Amino acid sequence: MSAERLQTDPAALDPRTWSDGLSDAVGAAIEASTAEPRLTEVGTVTSVGRGVVRISGLPGVGSEELLHLAGRRRGMAFDLAPDDVGAILLDEAREVGAGSLVRRTGRVVDAPVGEELLGRVIDPTGRSLDRGRTPETSERRPIERVAPAILERAPVTVPLQTGLLVVDALVPVGRGQRELIVGDRQTGKTAIALDTIINQRGRDVRCVYCAIGLRSTAVARLVADLETYDALGHTIVVVASGDAPPGMKFVAPYAAMTMAEFFMEQGEDALVVFDDLTRHARAYRELALLLNRPPAREAYPGDIFYIHARLLERATHLDPERGGGSVTALPIVETHAQNISAYIPTNLISITDGQIYLSPQLMQQGVLPAVDVGRSVSRVGGKTQLSAYRKVAGDLRLDYSQFEELESFARFGTRLDEETRAALARGRRVREILKQPQYTPQSVTQQVAALVAVTEGLLDAVPLEQVGEARRAIQKAASEELEKVREAIESGQELDDEQREAVRQLAREASAPLTEEKQDRKEEAGAEEVTQEEKPGARGAAEPHASGDEEQDRTRASGGEDAVPGRARANGGEDAVPEEREGRDGDA
Repeated sequence: MSAERLQTDPAALDPRTWSDGLSDAVGAAIEASTAEPRLTEVGTVTSVGRGVVRISGLPGVGSEELLHLAGRRRGMAFDLAPDDVGAILLDEAREVGAGSLVRRTGRVVDAPVGEELLGRVIDPTGRSLDRGRTPETSERRPIERVAPAILERAPVTVPLQTGLLVVDALVPVGRGQRELIVGDRQTGKTAIALDTIINQRGRDVRCVYCAIGLRSTAVARLVADLETYDALGHTIVVVASGDAPPGMKFVAPYAAMTMAEFFMEQGEDALVVFDDLTRHARAYRELALLLNRPPAREAYPGDIFYIHARLLERATHLDPERGGGSVTALPIVETHAQNISAYIPTNLISITDGQIYLSPQLMQQGVLPAVDVGRSVSRVGGKTQLSAYRKVAGDLRLDYSQFEELESFARFGTRLDEETRAALARGRRVREILKQPQYTPQSVTQQVAALVAVTEGLLDAVPLEQVGEARRAIQKAASEELEKVREAIESGQELDDEQREAVRQLAREASAPLTEEKQDRKEEAGAEEVTQEEKPGARGAAEPHASGDEEQDRTRASGGEDAVPGRARANGGEDAVPEEREGRDGDA
């Protein structure tokens, strides 16, 4: 109220005037308000377990509905029983106890989606884990969604280049495929997935990496590697670490798939890595046992196959009418003692479109990536492989598998024919070509040039220990000089005779210094052999002038007649028999 009104209107000082104005303002606000009372179901926690709670009440709660518990904790309705509700916790249960109130939200558990998540490290519900602000997205979608129908899908026709020669040439992966990575601990499973993500830089493929049950230090190293190799900008990192509640580990892969599906429905290509589904299955087993669900084989619930099938079935390639986007899934599963026929690995092998098997023996031998070509297979990706690969490495997979068998049998024999020795030499050079350090993805042109060099026998004259150096020289020259060949390969064309000859000539020139070095070594070794052969000849020429006494000494040293008695005594001859008998009599 202004001072002028107080001076000119004494009635304004009357308190009754103030109360009338306040009443009018409150009444106008109530009339303008459109809020209506809302009915909210509230339940009560009856028991708390490790990551699960039992709740009484909530008669209208739905499956997978998001619940709010005490202390701003969240849970998900998981087990709907006639008398109570079993819920899994998505947070720590420090402030949740018996008697705590639980409120329904009316919506299922969802996850944020959008471009804003790229380059961020988040948990499955969208909360920031990289010390930044929680990303603000314009949309959230349920973590559980129905997979596209068969008529909504299109064949897998475009390759997903991993940058790994052994994978792209022998076990190719297509966009929209589900390729399992299987192997024992510490065999390089995550390294293959990480190299694949790094190779998508500049290829318009969005990546989602889902860490399930990994140590926080391992996740931190992986994020640092992505940032170092400029791959974090096109990647979303979803983390449910080892110390997270089992409920968070269970929902993590579904949330990651939802984030990848967003890009697929925008007509883009996405790659999602689940590292790994073995820990996901263990988290689900833990939750099911705590909620008293009946166990089946290896104490897993009976629907363990279904929870992975409904997840991986969402990875596909949509038809052009729905944008033509795709989601490629690379699930990882861990084996024990190379038991690829265990329960969870066999389930995932039957769900996916192929598997990349990593061998601990190859890992110990230093063959990295340790891909066992004989046990690895791609049931879909072969149709998407570029024509240049099929032309150059069409029979390489079979030949390499035969070489491994031949090498194992050759260890038992010493006399090998010339053809077998040549096959072993060629196979060892192929193995050297397939070796590749981590964080060094190869382009398509570099891979094809290396394959042409080894399959055409251009590296047969290169020493085995220098094949890697020859490969690097060939690939460097190919990336700098073969511009027209690169365009033809990437466009899906086959290499014609002229282009193939250009690659051969480049490989010859790049490996020529190493071949000449080997030839020089051979000449030096031959000269040394000749020198060593001349020395015994000189001694032989001097032997006829030796005296008779020297010849007699030589005869005795070589075991002549004079040496026979001594040898007989040493071997227990007649001279030794009496001593032996006396000893035995004395003992008696």
